[in-house]
Amino acid sequence: MLSKKTKYAIKALVALGKNAGNPPMQIVKLAEMEMIPRKFLEQILLDMRNAGYLYSKKGAGGGYSLNKDPKDIFLADILRITDGPIAMVPCASLKFYRKCDECHDEVTCGIRKTFIDVRNATLNVLAETSIADVIARETDKVVTN
Repeated sequence: MLSKKTKYAIKALVALGKNAGNPPMQIVKLAEMEMIPRKFLEQILLDMRNAGYLYSKKGAGGGYSLNKDPKDIFLADILRITDGPIAMVPCASLKFYRKCDECHDEVTCGIRKTFIDVRNATLNVLAETSIADVIARETDKVVTN
């Protein structure tokens, strides 16, 4: 299941994507608009800024804006920043691989093979879906990368 942190991060990036071309959006306004607890949103936005997806401006007229085009921000990257691995078991992870403690033989493990298939199917969708695509889906427009 998608964590609240990831869902809120996507919601915030979508709102900031829609705000492109306007002055930076203040956290208070963004939190209220998207119904995200402000303190939680502050941490999420800090993580996104540290990862290079957001620009922040302090002081009067300050707030957050996207540092990248919404077409260049993919859900797989956001999920990895907010939640870590996309794979449901550590031995099937591409970027966060870890051998399962109880596994006798990874090469023949049917559970691992099944969850590699699940990971690949999930990753295919998330790696090809951008914030621009999510915005377009709200209005049923098709976006091509």
